[in-house]
Parts: sequence; structure tokens; C-alpha cells
Amino acid sequence: MPKFNMNPKKNPMPSQDPLVRNRNFKEVTLGYSAETAIDEAKRCLNCKNQPCVMGCPVNIHIPEFISLVAEGKFEEAYQVINRSSSLPAVCGRVCPQETQCEGKCTRGIKGEPVGIGRLERFVADWHNANVTTAPEKPQSNGHKVAVVGSGPAGLTCAGDLAKLGYDVTVFEALHLAGGVLVYGIPEFRLPKAIVQKEVDNLKALGVKIETNMVVGRVLSIEELKEEYGFEAIFIGSGAGLPKFMGIPGENAKGVFSANEYLTRSNLMKAYREDGTTPIMHAKNVAVVGGGNVAMDAARSAKRMGAENVYVVYRRGKEELPARREEVEHAEEEQIIFKLLTNPVEILTDDQDNVVGMKCVEMELGEPDASGRRRPVEKADSEFVMDVDCVIMSLGTSPNPLLKKTTPGLETQKRGEIVADETGKTSIEGVYAGGDAVTGAATVILAMGAGKTAAKSIDEYIRSKG
Repeated sequence: MPKFNMNPKKNPMPSQDPLVRNRNFKEVTLGYSAETAIDEAKRCLNCKNQPCVMGCPVNIHIPEFISLVAEGKFEEAYQVINRSSSLPAVCGRVCPQETQCEGKCTRGIKGEPVGIGRLERFVADWHNANVTTAPEKPQSNGHKVAVVGSGPAGLTCAGDLAKLGYDVTVFEALHLAGGVLVYGIPEFRLPKAIVQKEVDNLKALGVKIETNMVVGRVLSIEELKEEYGFEAIFIGSGAGLPKFMGIPGENAKGVFSANEYLTRSNLMKAYREDGTTPIMHAKNVAVVGGGNVAMDAARSAKRMGAENVYVVYRRGKEELPARREEVEHAEEEQIIFKLLTNPVEILTDDQDNVVGMKCVEMELGEPDASGRRRPVEKADSEFVMDVDCVIMSLGTSPNPLLKKTTPGLETQKRGEIVADETGKTSIEGVYAGGDAVTGAATVILAMGAGKTAAKSIDEYIRSKG
């Protein structure tokens, strides 16, 4: 049996037929079989300088776990990943590997990179399906740490601290742990049972999770420190405040933020026939924006029964910020892309219902400060799109609640918490990371920030003796 598989292409990922899956919420991709995973793992050259590890924000020992997969040692491979990542089944599904670990892969120079994300998903799924023993709870070191928010940053920080013996309590504002993993990412991309399994693994390590706890309203940061005895606090509360365009008609019936639309669908199960939360079942839907969240909203709207779903974006296809895989999946599912198009007004009837969206055509001019070519309106290009629902997916910023209720917490103009490279904020013993600091970014970057903060918190508490 050959040691290396020199096929220049990845093993393809099996998936549901696009015209079947665009009417259900089951997971789109089906995962590798054991045989396929072993074959893909043999494409890894086990490079000495390990460029893939440098591309991973949580520094998973990638060649090591892949070598074990190639030998069929799946549980040993999981344990390698688990040393660095608290959420391997999540990362294997939603991380932008193409710009991180796989983007650095040597095999990608003359062909396609090794399917690192697909292998991580396989290993995590194999573990979850075949290993029933709970992880061993570490011995307590007698110190207490609070974590605000149970998204990827908070869960990672909590997991890393729990492994070091800390008594960790996570405070979550919603009724279910997982943050953006449960309210933002659709079931067809990240099944909620997967997230719950990862949360259960953390609970087995001793992490306590308090839901329906809005820190900044039910409890303050100061109360957590002074009255509840937490020696350090990590804020990983995310960026859940949606942005809008400020155009006429945005307050009409049938206009949603992507956050609201996805929360109703994902967290509150509006897509189910027995779902009790109301959501609009529209005929023609426009999703304004071009990121991953816009793709999620558009693909969800299609599954909710819309006949036509349009992604309206003011730049071209090359400038779409969404992952290439997500764009391809959307196109396969008959999502229509209206590129170089910008809304200027949402049209309504006498009852304030959406009946259309007035747009203008755009063309790309000179690069702006970000390096992307700036979209410029074409003269006399106005037209009306026939839609009865508009979903705004223009990014998010942190909720201002913590800023208003935490004296001394330094924030930026848009509300992002100011923290240094270690996660340290302007308040002693308070650390922050993830979208609460950077604004909306990726799951893996939030995890990296949670991991960094956990290390800093450990050093801080140890320094106090």
C-alpha cells in the first residue's frame, strides 16, 4: 500500500442533491467515510516546517492528527485535535480553511490542498459516534473564573481553563448555550446536535453554564467580581447588534435583519411545521449583503418556501466576502445573485407591507482604504425589484449594554471592547476576545482569542499567588 496519495485533487465531499436540499434543513454535506478519510490523509506530505499549523489560529498539530488518520487511528487523532481545540466538530464544518490551514498547505501549490477541515470533521464525528466515556474531570485548583457569553470565544476560554482545574461558570443571555453557533448558523450547515455535544463535553470537564443570564442587566461585571468571588472574567459576548442602511422603508413589515431572521429560524425552529415562533413565508426575497451570513439567510429563505431569492451586493462576484464554498452551494440551490446592485429605497403599500425594492446599478471604481475597488453608482440606472421581503445582512457590532453598565470598560467608537494582544481590558482581572473585541469575524478567530485569554487569565491568577 503506497505511503502517499499523490492525486492533485481532494477527495470530493458527498452531499445532498441541490434541488432536494434547498427544500429541507438537513445537513448539506454528508462527511467522509473511513476509507475516504484514510485516502485523503495519505495526501499529506507531513512537511517538516508544518505551514498548515502556522495558518491555524488555535495551532492544532495538523500533520500529527492527519498521520494518525492515515493509519486508521481515529481516536488518537481526535485526542491530538482536542489538545488545541474545544470545538473540533464545529471547526471542521464552518472554519474558512481555504484562507487558513489549507491556504498554507504545500499540496496546494501544484494542486488542491489536503482536505484538512474535512478530516477534522470526520475525526470529531467518529469520536462522537463511537466514544461514550466522558472526559476525565481535572482536579480543582481552587480558583473561580466567570465567562460572559457561550459562543466560540467563551466556550473555548471555558474549556481551556477547565482543563487547568479552574471552577468555570459561563453566563449566557439566551436560553440555550452556543451563541452564534446556535442562533446564527443554520441547521443545514451546522446541526445543533453537534453544538450540544460539544457543550456537553465541556460540562463533563466541570464547566457550569447559566442560561437566561444577561450580564449587564441581571448581574454586572462588578457584582461577578465583588459579590460572587470570581477572580477573573472573560467577556466573549459577541457582536449581535445588526446594522442597517438607513434608506427609506427599512422599518416596513417584511424587513428583517439577518440576525432576527436566522434566530427565528435556527434557535426558535420556525422552519418546523410544528414551530410556534412567527416568521414571514415570502414569495420573493432580497438579501442585501455578500458575506457568509447573507448566504445563510438566502439559503434559509429558499428552504422556507420562497420561489425566488436574490443576493443583492454592490460589488462583483470576485469581491464577495463569503466563502467560495458557500457561494457555490447557494448557486447550486438556485439562489440568484444580483451583483453590482445597491438598494436605495424599500417600497411599501398602504398597510406598510413590502412590495418592492428600488435599486441602482453600480460599477467598480478606484480601490478604497481596504484595497477593494470602490463601487460607484451608474447614472440613470434605477430599477425596481419585485420582492415582498428584504433581509439586511450588512454586518453587526457589539451590544452596547456592557459598555453602559460597566464603569471603566474602555471601548471603541462602534462599541468594540478595547483589549490588548493578551485579551486584557482596561479593568484589572477582566479579559475579552472574539467579536466583542474585533467586530463580526470568524468562529476560529474567536476561538483563538478565547484560547489566548485563557492562557493570560491563568498567568494572571497564578501571579497573584
